[in-house]
Amino acid sequence: MFCAVARHRSFRAAAAEKEVSVSLVSKTIRRLEEELGVTLLTRTTRSVRPTAAGNDLLAQLEPSLATIKGALERLNQHRGSPLGTLKINAPAPIAQFLLAGLAARFTALHPGVSMEITADAAMADIVRDGYDAGVRITKDLQQDMIAVRIGPPQRYAVVGSPAYFRRRPVPQSPRDLAGHDCIRRRFPAGGLQEWAFQRRNAAPEMPTARLIVNDAQIAVNAAAAGGGLAYVHEKYVERELTDGDLVRVLQAWSPGIGAPYLYYPRQRFLSAALRAFVDFARSSAAERQ
Repeated sequence: MFCAVARHRSFRAAAAEKEVSVSLVSKTIRRLEEELGVTLLTRTTRSVRPTAAGNDLLAQLEPSLATIKGALERLNQHRGSPLGTLKINAPAPIAQFLLAGLAARFTALHPGVSMEITADAAMADIVRDGYDAGVRITKDLQQDMIAVRIGPPQRYAVVGSPAYFRRRPVPQSPRDLAGHDCIRRRFPAGGLQEWAFQRRNAAPEMPTARLIVNDAQIAVNAAAAGGGLAYVHEKYVERELTDGDLVRVLQAWSPGIGAPYLYYPRQRFLSAALRAFVDFARSSAAERQ
């Protein structure tokens, strides 16, 4: 429990990982410090961080705990089906339109495995944050990770409503976006989403956004209401395009972000549950090709 708090730098996050109450985590750490006679964590109203003694203890404990975890995981090799919990971090479109279906089918095949999927736009440190694996697009992967492709190339769509295009001309190239109202999305870290296109010389000069949102569905709804052009994963607008509520433009320029890859640390012991999911996701992707 101490390692979980020190790793997350949060009692609440550690409690969520261990599936216990925050008060139990707090009491356990306080009892540990009393028994050792050393303060392991510095607490403030805003943060938790290990002391020098805490960092020293964490560095010595984590390899040993990893060895114990590996020994217990090897028992899964003697079972007919793996057991355990998998925690996976992925961008929202991948989580919604790819991972959700994979997880449902996988857990039906392996009832001893439970899965927790977190939709996250930021590039998470899966080791630090306690995830077994993550999903990102090719260009975002780190070199010390093993990556397995689990789906087709993902594409983004630029869309606007028929009412909007009665007021404004249809853009013929990304450079024409400078004359349009563009609905932009702000990520949790604070930056605005870039509107990327396949041809490198087509990088648009984006106008000052008149509407900024933090969620793709809000952007879709605003675009359907005539508020401007939105740039979202194409899965978010399938129904609106079919119903005629939105019109797709600049499709020839193929806004794309690459194929999704499941990744996990190269040096980490691969649990039986994760190994089974990797094989399942790989075979599912091969069937769709």
